[in-house]
Amino acid sequence: MLNPAPSEVKYSDALLAWYDRHRRRLPWRALPGEKPDAYRVWLSEIMLQQTTVKTVGPYFATFVARWPTVRAMAGDDIEEILKAWAGLGYYSRARNLHACARFVSDRLGGRFPDTVEGLRQLPGVGAYTAAAVAAIAFNRQAAVVDGNVERVVTRLEAIETPLPQAKPAIAEIVQRLTPADRPGDFAEAMMDLGATICTPKRPACALCPYMPLCRSRAASTQETFPRKAPKAKRPLRKGAAFWITRPDGWVLVRKRPDKGLLGGMTEIPSSIWSEDFDNAGALAHAPLRANWRKLPGEVNHGFTHFELAVTVYAADALVSTKAPPDCRWVRLADLDGEALPTVMRKIVALARAK
Repeated sequence: MLNPAPSEVKYSDALLAWYDRHRRRLPWRALPGEKPDAYRVWLSEIMLQQTTVKTVGPYFATFVARWPTVRAMAGDDIEEILKAWAGLGYYSRARNLHACARFVSDRLGGRFPDTVEGLRQLPGVGAYTAAAVAAIAFNRQAAVVDGNVERVVTRLEAIETPLPQAKPAIAEIVQRLTPADRPGDFAEAMMDLGATICTPKRPACALCPYMPLCRSRAASTQETFPRKAPKAKRPLRKGAAFWITRPDGWVLVRKRPDKGLLGGMTEIPSSIWSEDFDNAGALAHAPLRANWRKLPGEVNHGFTHFELAVTVYAADALVSTKAPPDCRWVRLADLDGEALPTVMRKIVALARAK
């Protein structure tokens, strides 16, 4: 364990004094004097990956109301987890969430490991999540580094190395700064500082406890950090979706394969998504023979590694029409309760508007 220099002790003391006055009240965060609940900490950290606090709030409330313990979550079906997760994105997190809950419940007696090393053995728990749960839930002296912390540290030390190459140096600095007596509070304080004061644009430096120590502030270059390598342009993939309804108010859906992008989620039957997809042959991917009509407009959606443009086709089916083997009929009134990812909800919205 790296020992902090005297100046670095000042860093942690200044931040914790600020945090004690200005800490955010978050639904998953224990109040001062309360012992954190490892289940709630773990759940919130999984949800907050690539997602904002504002977006996560309602989902977190739904999950803890329905599954108040890790055993409760482990005892339910993955389909129910996916339905509750729908719209939150990055759906492999939901599958890993369920797998981890079952692992902790079945193999560990419902108790989370209390070390970084133990937590890293859990399904879906990477280096960041393990450090966050260890520090916040179990008061372990672990370096917790998310995007907010990266921004704070690169500005504080004026780190010229661009991200992601700067990540190891940032983690080493955070490890030195993290105090032995309040590591969980320090981790949450760093995240709060980045979220509320040391923001990406127009940081409120005059209110920052680190202002006298901040190298980029001294040089008036704080908004230029962190340095980032140029992003590669994401390719555009195209595809088609098929909206087919019956006059009695039912719509055809199907489950995506368990593995792969949006695995296990419900979809409006769709074609493959590829860069060379040709709409001239789109109807070859339709789930049923019907009088298909192309709807005006298209659905656009961004994934981590590519952009997507989907053309939507619509048709009407008879009440007696049987669903293909890999599909099923669902009441339109029940569609919102399905495990529809955001891109599919966009397709539904376009189809129902026409």
